Amino acid sequence: MLEKNVARMAERARAARVSLRPHAKTHKVPEIGRMQLALGASGLSLAKVGEAEVFAEAGFEDVFLAYPTVGGTRARRLLALSDRMRISAGADSVEGARSLSDVFAAARRKIRTLLKIDCGYHRVGVEPARALEVARAIADLPGIELAGVFTHAGQAYAAETADAVTAVGRHEGETVAAVAAELRAAGLPCAEVSIGSTPTAASAMRAPGVTECRPGNYVYHDASQVALGTCTPKDCAMTIAATVVSVPAPDRAVVDAGSKTLSSDPLRPRAGGHGLILGTASRLDRLSEEHGVVAVAPNDQFRVGQRVTILPNHACVVSNLHDRVYAVRGGSVEAEWRVAARGRVD
Repeated sequence: MLEKNVARMAERARAARVSLRPHAKTHKVPEIGRMQLALGASGLSLAKVGEAEVFAEAGFEDVFLAYPTVGGTRARRLLALSDRMRISAGADSVEGARSLSDVFAAARRKIRTLLKIDCGYHRVGVEPARALEVARAIADLPGIELAGVFTHAGQAYAAETADAVTAVGRHEGETVAAVAAELRAAGLPCAEVSIGSTPTAASAMRAPGVTECRPGNYVYHDASQVALGTCTPKDCAMTIAATVVSVPAPDRAVVDAGSKTLSSDPLRPRAGGHGLILGTASRLDRLSEEHGVVAVAPNDQFRVGQRVTILPNHACVVSNLHDRVYAVRGGSVEAEWRVAARGRVD
């Protein structure tokens, strides 16, 4: 299913005539990144400099850090990376961009930079009304090459219906495309207009003016994507194999997968346990570090020693909790891949 998910998104981007730059912070696995490139991705997106260093070591040549990269120490690491790969960075403030500019200008170089726009998630990003002002100031910095704008519609994860998700995606694409048009009209360079988010990808990438899409979760999908209507359970490629270690009551079983395995991320858009037990109507009701407590549904039964398969709420966080993933086809393990960039949070 992993291969089908990667191929499906690549075809969707081709049909929309936008570049696909998947966010590899979801999987953090070079082998999956190579699969994405082989099927047409223009490069990868990542969040942290440490992740970029891992992927550079693995031979990747084009990475965008879709995150406000701030500080002289990180800038010096990016400068070193720029000798090995095409590296671009995100910024949402003049102060942050200046910390990059100072290092690159001193080396008589420029770093390709995209301005983050807040399209309604209200996490990071410049409000559209202030985008021109901030873009002008950033473009004037000697070590910066302003290359475009980008955004992320994380608010889609709170949308209650598939139509609402689609509407968020349209707004995402239209908002960032309008900002790009304003910047170009003012004489600023804005070649790249980049959107992100697996739930909104299908609608946002079709907004006129969008040039690039950065979905991440789509390689695996998860229980939240199913709940949002982005996919079906059959599209989900990441599951956790666990063992029932206790059945202390008919309505309660306990597996050896707790928050250290599954994370404590809630189901989106509405809270509903911590993972589904596939093949049953039961779900994980609560977690502690090493224990996953299953609320046993009527007509379900569990026994000590039973192996179960769990569909997690949020695949991206689960990736960062494990050293390795196993590629399975037809019930047989075909490959064992190291999650090479796990824990690289700086």
